[in-house]
Amino acid sequence: MVEEDAQQPSRDPDWRVALRDKGYRLTPQRELILAAVDELGHATPDEVLARVQVTASAVNASTVYRTLEVLEEIGLVRHAHLSDRAPTYHSTRGHEHFHLVCRGCQSVTSIDTAEAAPFVEVLAARGFTPDLGHLTVFGRCAACEGETR
Repeated sequence: MVEEDAQQPSRDPDWRVALRDKGYRLTPQRELILAAVDELGHATPDEVLARVQVTASAVNASTVYRTLEVLEEIGLVRHAHLSDRAPTYHSTRGHEHFHLVCRGCQSVTSIDTAEAAPFVEVLAARGFTPDLGHLTVFGRCAACEGETR
C-alpha cells in the first residue's frame, strides 16, 4: 500500500511544461484545480469545485469539468470509478496505483501497481495489457469483514 502524496503544483514545474507543450495556457484556475486534486487525494469534480471556491468563488462547475478533462488528456490526473457517484480524480504525480474500495465502510485504499505484477503477468500471457490506473476492486476490508463473523 502507499500513502497519499500530495505535491504542491507550485513546487513542481513539470505540470506547467506539460500544459505548454500541449498548447494549453497556464491559468490561475488550472493551477487552483490541480492544487485541489493534489490536496484532496481522490476527489469528485464537486469536491474539487468546493475546494477551489474557498479561494476563488468565481470558478464554476463547467470550468472544473473542462479543466479536469484537459489535465487528464495531458496525463496529470486520472479518474477512476470508486462508487456509483461521479468519477473520482487523483494526481498521477508520485506513483501509479489502483484502488480497493470497501463496500462496508466505503474506505479507499491505494495499492501500488507493482503489487499486481503476478496478475499483470497472467494477462500478458493472454496478450492483454491492463490499464491498472483505472482499476478499482470492490470488496470488504479486514475491519468490516471481521464485523460479519
